[in-house]
Amino acid sequence: MQFSEIVGQIDLKKRMINEIRSEKMSHAQLFLGKNGYGNLALALSYTQYLFCENKGEEDSCGVCASCSKTKQLIHPDVHFVFPTVQAISKTSDGMIANWREAVATSAYFNLNDWINFTDNKGRRPIVGAEESKELLKKLSLMSFEGGYKVVIIWMAEEMNVTFANKMLKTLEEPADKTIILILAENTEKILPTIMSRAQLKKIPRLGFAEVAHYVQSSTELSENEAQSLVARVEGDICLIRAHLMNAENEDKNRIIFIELMRSSYKKNVLEMMDWADMVSGIGREGQKTFLEYALHMVRQSILKNYTDEQLARVSEEEAGFLKNFSKFITGNNVTDFLNIFSEAHYHIERNANPKILFTHLAFRTMRFIHFA
Repeated sequence: MQFSEIVGQIDLKKRMINEIRSEKMSHAQLFLGKNGYGNLALALSYTQYLFCENKGEEDSCGVCASCSKTKQLIHPDVHFVFPTVQAISKTSDGMIANWREAVATSAYFNLNDWINFTDNKGRRPIVGAEESKELLKKLSLMSFEGGYKVVIIWMAEEMNVTFANKMLKTLEEPADKTIILILAENTEKILPTIMSRAQLKKIPRLGFAEVAHYVQSSTELSENEAQSLVARVEGDICLIRAHLMNAENEDKNRIIFIELMRSSYKKNVLEMMDWADMVSGIGREGQKTFLEYALHMVRQSILKNYTDEQLARVSEEEAGFLKNFSKFITGNNVTDFLNIFSEAHYHIERNANPKILFTHLAFRTMRFIHFA
């Protein structure tokens, strides 16, 4: 992958290129940021530039033998470590074909995308003990092409204790000409001793204009539709892709939101209970997407009310609904609405009972919509 294929991150790409050209690469680097901000994409481009035989000032050549092998993820001196469902394969090597297929589709994918891609049972993958044995074996060998060896560890949060301890020892005694790129979205589950031995590279959130350009150049959405979509993904390309792959859900989420607000406004308890039943059956990912959409609509309502619509970013259909609905979102209740949808999203991610959660959400919505 070339740096030119990455959305935004201009300053970070320049720093990475200068680092390689000046040969001041750290043997261990922690790429910290969401996958949707370009975490994996940057690691792949960094690796390709490192191995490129005809480096340019701004990018790898993309056509030399090394670039070709790196792009296809078949370079013998580039090793990948990623979470696997242990019942399917205890090591990344056993799922490397799946990995190549996923990356070939897009370097912007998250752990949930990877789970959906590799396991129809939705089991949680980890980086386990067997992986550490395979990796240590690879690092003990000379590089095939006589240069650097690169290890890319994706979703390092999923390392189990055994792997993490083995990795710590590797970082303390680095092999010559070996670069380990540790990719993580957060550091809560990573050993502090590992973090202290790696050079930190923070991957910043993408800007609205950068993501909007990506959407408009890669889809057939209208400008209003693109802006509505970009306004609710918080700079995350993974969420953009998820929305685009489930485009039919956009109308569905709008209808679900309208039904909630109308039944709550009418204080129609039977309709609210039916609504909770319906939403509890659309699946965890569908529920999360709906709650993200609800947060978007609340934010757009308050922007419409207090900025004379100058900052609101909605589709034509949403604008039509907000024309009458937005007056029910005011300074008196906007914080309450944001809190209840955010809390629901938090609990759904942690496997809360959806029937209980959405019933409670509907009654709280009924309460707050009359506080306007």
